[in-house]
Amino acid sequence: MAANTMLMDSSNLLAPGSALGVRDLGGARVISPSRMNSSKIIARAATAVSTTSNEKVTPKPLTKQASHSLPPEKVEMLKSLDGWAEDNILTFLKPVDKCWQPQEHLPEPSSEEFIDDIKELRARAACLPDDYMVVLVGDMITEEALPTYLTMLNTLDGTRDETGASPTAWARWGRAWTAEENRHGDLLNKYLYLTGRVDMKKIEQTIQYLIGSGMDPQTENNPYLGFIYTSFQERATFISHGNTARHAKEYGDMKLATICGLIAADEKRHEGAYSRIVEKLFELDPEGALLGFEDMMRKKISMPAHLMYDGENPNLFEHYTVLAQRLGVYTARDYTEIIEHFIKRWKVDEMRGLSGRGAKAQEYICGLPARFRKLEERAHGKAHKNVPKAGPFSWIFNREVQIM
Repeated sequence: MAANTMLMDSSNLLAPGSALGVRDLGGARVISPSRMNSSKIIARAATAVSTTSNEKVTPKPLTKQASHSLPPEKVEMLKSLDGWAEDNILTFLKPVDKCWQPQEHLPEPSSEEFIDDIKELRARAACLPDDYMVVLVGDMITEEALPTYLTMLNTLDGTRDETGASPTAWARWGRAWTAEENRHGDLLNKYLYLTGRVDMKKIEQTIQYLIGSGMDPQTENNPYLGFIYTSFQERATFISHGNTARHAKEYGDMKLATICGLIAADEKRHEGAYSRIVEKLFELDPEGALLGFEDMMRKKISMPAHLMYDGENPNLFEHYTVLAQRLGVYTARDYTEIIEHFIKRWKVDEMRGLSGRGAKAQEYICGLPARFRKLEERAHGKAHKNVPKAGPFSWIFNREVQIM
């Protein structure tokens, strides 16, 4: 799922746990993060990188999460779509014997050429600059936190895997999607290990911290919100891995370019499944889906790895995302274009016959791309006031890289 799918600029946006307010969604009054205007949202995202600290501060446990915001009748509607999911969502999966496997793209340990192949891999990887390596590591760490993402899917009312081996189409999708995604972290992890360029112990500690910390995408056990979130995440990850593939090619590592390209293709296919689910929700419950879209846009899409920590730098995630922004791996413009993409995909701008509340949600969503573009330059300038120009990353043995 995940690479460095950040928010508007570099720092994936709103952190969970902001002030709470009451709102209405699909007939249920629930507690959710208070709404900030667009300029404040972007400015907060852009200035998320704070000054450096030598203090060892672990991510604080999240509190005040809202839960179970979807009314019971809509939960039942989701359950009734199991047959539809069988015919329309499971088809996005590939049979195991048709899927690429990590070992196909790594030196073969049983081969007599194994050592020579590793030397060749290291020679290619030597051309990769440190800042690129940091972003690649961040992408890999996010992929390796896969247990958290299946946990998140299994919080969704009406579609969760109730037993761990449920035969429902929704449950089978979750398990098989996870199995396909599992190859991504496996491949990137082994590749990075073989390069000899990174501190694997610090990376492994970061992965353990991240899985232990979990995530709060603010989806409230609500599949409307959950599948909008996963649609965004998969598209963002497709973009991110596609850009790391492009950079690898430019640096001369064609094998790595192929690896990142294969992962990007998987993410694109998975985006197709999740966005198809949301498309179905717009078909069956247009206003409910629209209000869900509005809700996630007002909260902003918090990134899966927003609690990333290596045991040393409490600002690690922010530094990583600012760096990815600078390299053009994932940018504010990408986020805006994803919003535009889904407005068109789900035909939000074509909806008619909405209630007053629905019409306001439509106006808000459709106005976001233009609003974000107008504010992007201003927010970008603010982001550079207190952000360190350069800093060390434990993943590369504390070598210093230019962050912004």
